[in-house]
Amino acid sequence: MDDDVALIREAVAATCAQFPDDYWAAAESDHRFPVEFYEAMAAGGWIGIAIPERYGGGGRGVAEAAAVLEEVAASGACMNGASAIHLSIFGMHPVVLHGSDEIRQRFLPRVADGSLHVAFGVTEPDAGTDTTKITTRAVRDGDHYVVTGRKVWTTKALQADRILLLTRTTPLAEVNRPTDGMTLFLVDRHAPGVDARAIPKMGRNAIASCETTYDGVRVPVADRVGEEGRGFRYLLDGLNAERILIAAEAVGIGRAALRAAVRYANERVVFNRPIGQNQGIAFPLAEAHARLRAAQLMIGEAARRIDAGEPCGEEANLAKFLAAEAGFFAADRAVQTFGGFGYATEYHVERYFREARLPRLAPISQELVLAYVAEHVLGLPRGY
Repeated sequence: MDDDVALIREAVAATCAQFPDDYWAAAESDHRFPVEFYEAMAAGGWIGIAIPERYGGGGRGVAEAAAVLEEVAASGACMNGASAIHLSIFGMHPVVLHGSDEIRQRFLPRVADGSLHVAFGVTEPDAGTDTTKITTRAVRDGDHYVVTGRKVWTTKALQADRILLLTRTTPLAEVNRPTDGMTLFLVDRHAPGVDARAIPKMGRNAIASCETTYDGVRVPVADRVGEEGRGFRYLLDGLNAERILIAAEAVGIGRAALRAAVRYANERVVFNRPIGQNQGIAFPLAEAHARLRAAQLMIGEAARRIDAGEPCGEEANLAKFLAAEAGFFAADRAVQTFGGFGYATEYHVERYFREARLPRLAPISQELVLAYVAEHVLGLPRGY
């Protein structure tokens, strides 16, 4: 392990140790954003770790960002902790790469120091993963655009000051390619016409996932990211990085679950012996460890390649797939190790289990990862 990354892990783990399982269980139960945790991570400089130094960030790469998010999740914070800072750490990547210097200067330093919360608005209820079918519309009107539409699963919209919003500036029927005619904006969450409502959901309830609506919202041209019509291409630059970071979070959840299960298997005595002495308990936990370690290695390779500017589509997608499966397997085996107590909120593994389910769905389903591998790695015919 790189010495810098090892030091980052150690420092992040020390910060996270201030926020034990009971803190996260309460935040989950109360649907309360973890303000104290967010502020502690901002104070440590971790939120800005991947933002360039000239804009107040740490100037580090995906490998370091992945280490931060894995340690956050592994502390027992799981997705509630990781999602509190995930979008600030790397969600602004399109702005870093394609925004004007003026828009970077205006927003990135405040994202880096934690004073500006951001959200990401892409998915729509009728488009799903087929992003080319979005209908949220932005129409130029002088030095503004007028935005109308609806998004779902906008994480952190209740806390956000700005939403990085993907819109159609040219209708789908009028473009040469389906990916043309989409434009990114940094929309003021508090502007007239913007509304956000939390979607009730299974887990990760300290961080709201929202339906957001835009009813004739006037957005200054100065808040446009890059050129009109090139928003989809800008998004592609961050897709592999996002999959690597989600993979790291999934591994972190798995580590938390495995740690709890091993501790319980050593302490719980039934039939005059610790249950961990039974191979029915021990072997699945050993397998969970093997799966997590394999996923970590793929994450490391994918991060190394992306930071070196090398192609990493296969590695990033496989990291996401393997880590999501490994994290969920570890969480499931943790519940099984605890038996009936695994179903009780007191022991936290049921929370790990619920949050470990999310990386198998987002930011892209396991099935679509396999579709990518089938087509782009194995050379099979496109299936969709």
